[in-house]
Amino acid sequence: MVTRLRELKILTGSANPAFAQEVGDHLRVPVAASKIFRFSDGEIGVSIEESVRGADVFVIQPVCSPTNENLMELLIMVDALKRASAYRVNVVTPYFGYARQDRKTKAREPITAKLVANLIQTAGAHRLVATDLHAGQIQGFFDIPVDHLTGIPLLSSYFKETLRDALSEDRVVVVSPDIGGVVRARQFALHLNADLAIVDKRRSHEVANYCEVLEIIGHVKDKVVVLVDDIVDTAGTLVQATQALLERGAEKVFACATHGVLSGPAVERLKNSPIHQVVFTNTIPLPPEKKLDKIIQLSIASLVAEAISRIHSDHSVSILFR
Repeated sequence: MVTRLRELKILTGSANPAFAQEVGDHLRVPVAASKIFRFSDGEIGVSIEESVRGADVFVIQPVCSPTNENLMELLIMVDALKRASAYRVNVVTPYFGYARQDRKTKAREPITAKLVANLIQTAGAHRLVATDLHAGQIQGFFDIPVDHLTGIPLLSSYFKETLRDALSEDRVVVVSPDIGGVVRARQFALHLNADLAIVDKRRSHEVANYCEVLEIIGHVKDKVVVLVDDIVDTAGTLVQATQALLERGAEKVFACATHGVLSGPAVERLKNSPIHQVVFTNTIPLPPEKKLDKIIQLSIASLVAEAISRIHSDHSVSILFR
């Protein structure tokens, strides 16, 4: 007897509907009809425009800027789907907002990433799919299954092609912009079969988004450098690290990250910086005012679509974590 799969439904909020549509195109599943609206007092309203009873529903909504608006949309959609008798509500957050507030660094600080995890579970989510969480330990904040995807293979494949000649001449070095990103950079370096170096920096807890580069651990002189991070926010770390690398004799600096937040002065900093090229995935939409010739955006939609397909059909997802 052949077991028939439950109906697969994809919904999206207003954070990145183009990404949800791209995922749906890969799966050959239309994005289900829904409406997000605002009441006159600013409260968010959600209307699911078609039946989801008994369906396996995937809500695609990165928690990016405007972060609080997009988070509330997500929570309200999950609640609406749960009350509409969906069989399973899977939250797909290509970018998990508040992930950097994952621990206490001084007295009386909140652990907001844990709070967001609690909210998503309380709203009624059965599963979470995320990409390159700032701290992998955030998976432990949830009491539901978490599938943690990575953009490293996609990004490293791009540089394998772009830096083919330099790689063949053993002139490429992968650099982590801080000690905390060493595991990520090491994985990236293994993909490229390249050397690894580390930027030793001191971050100020008195001034937000500010850090001071101290030293470069490793050999970068006459090398083509690929700076690897998970998030580029104000781009301060990236620009400071690039200056330090060039001062120590690096030939050219590329940079990449899964998530291009690009808040505040980030675009202006990147525009005026000596960074040759910056590569992101499309977990966060890139509006026209943030586009530069040196910014490249690669689509991670096929990876997310494959994860959704495997989850829906109860197949292993672990191969996608590598």
